[in-house]
Amino acid sequence: MVATIKKMKTFEVVFNDPSKAYYSSGDKVAGKIVVEVSEVTRVSAMRVIGAGCAKVEYAKGKQRCHDEIEYLKYEEIIHLDNHPRDADGSVTLRPGNRYEYMFGFELPQHGHLVSSFKGKFGYVQYHVKAIMERPSLPHLECKKYFEVEEPLDINTPDLLSPTGGTKEKKVTCMFIPDGQVSLSAKIDRRGFCEGEDICINAKFENTCSRIVVPKAAIIAKYIYQANGRTKVQSEKLCAVRGNHIISGMCDTWQGKTIRVPKLKPSITGCNILRVEYALKIYVHIPGSDKLILELPLVIGTIPYNGFNSRTNSMSSQQSSMASNSWVSLGMPSAPPSYSNISCDCRLDTPLTPLLDDYDADDCPIFMHAPAFQFTPPPAYSEVDEELSGNTHMLQVC
Repeated sequence: MVATIKKMKTFEVVFNDPSKAYYSSGDKVAGKIVVEVSEVTRVSAMRVIGAGCAKVEYAKGKQRCHDEIEYLKYEEIIHLDNHPRDADGSVTLRPGNRYEYMFGFELPQHGHLVSSFKGKFGYVQYHVKAIMERPSLPHLECKKYFEVEEPLDINTPDLLSPTGGTKEKKVTCMFIPDGQVSLSAKIDRRGFCEGEDICINAKFENTCSRIVVPKAAIIAKYIYQANGRTKVQSEKLCAVRGNHIISGMCDTWQGKTIRVPKLKPSITGCNILRVEYALKIYVHIPGSDKLILELPLVIGTIPYNGFNSRTNSMSSQQSSMASNSWVSLGMPSAPPSYSNISCDCRLDTPLTPLLDDYDADDCPIFMHAPAFQFTPPPAYSEVDEELSGNTHMLQVC
C-alpha cells in the first residue's frame, strides 16, 4: 500500500549530476536518497528500484489495446548500518537530522535499451524509485525520472548512401485528361542529425493547365502496436516551398536545403513503438490530390564526420554529377562554334506560310517578309544564363 507523505519533511531522490541531460547504455546511474523527518519515524527497510519500460495504450473501436515491454529492472536494499537498530531490526530517524543513503547501478549494454520517448498513445520511460518501509505503517515512495538516449551513428554505408525516386500524376478535369505533373528528387544520404541541412536536388514538370506549387517537409511517424493492431500518427515538423509553376513549365531545385530541427532520435528497436522520419517532397495541385514522394530518413545522435565511406561518397557525387539525368536540363556539353552559323540568313521567299491550316475562304495565312539580315550572335561573355541561386525555370520541351 502506498500513502501520501504527511510526516516527512524531505523524501527525494537526487542524482549525483543533476545537470546530466541523458544517460546511455553502460552508464552508471548514481545518487542518494535524502530524508528529513518532522517527527520520530521508525524505518524497517529502504529499497531503491531502477525501472524502465515501453508502454502502448489506445482505443481501437470498442477494444482497448495495451502492451508493455520491460527494458530495465534493478533493485537494491539500502544498508542502514550507521543507525542503531531496535529489537525488531528497525532504525529510528529523528527530527533535525538530514539522512542521506547512497545508491548506484549500471544500465544494460548497447542493444538492450531504447531511447526515451513520450507520445500521445505510448511512451518509453525510465525512473529511480525509493521505497521506505515502516513497521505497522504504509510504505512511502518517491520517484525520479531520467532520460535515456541510445547512440545512433549515421556514419554507416547504408545511411551515407544516396536515395531518391520519381513520381508522376495524370490530372483530369471532369473526367477529361488535363496533362500531368511529375517530380524526381534525390538526396545525398539518409542519415542526419539535429541542425544539419538536407540538400535536395529535384525537378518538377507541369503539363496540366493549372498552376502548381512544389514543397518539401520533414515529417515524423509514430507507430504504436498492441493486441495485433497498429496505430500510426504523423506530424509535420518543418517545411520549405518553391516557386509557382505555370502550365507548360518546369522548375528545378539544385541543392535546396531544409534544416533538421531538434528531434528525438529514430526508434527502430522496439517491437511495440517506433519513431520514423521521412523527407516528403510533394506538389500542391489545385482541385486534385497532392503528388507525393517520401524519402526515408534516420535521425541519429552521432553526426556525419566526413571521413567514413569517403570513397563511396566521392564516387557517388561524381556519378551524380555525370549521370543525374532526372535533374539534367538537357544542355549540350559545349556550345556550337559560331563559325558554323551562316551570317546571311535571308528568307528564301518574301511570302512564308505560318500555319498549315486554312481559313473559311481556303486561303493560306502568310507573313510578308521583306529582305533583312539577322544580327550576329553575341559573344559568349555576353550570355547571361540568369541562374538564381537554388532554382531556375525552363520551358517544357
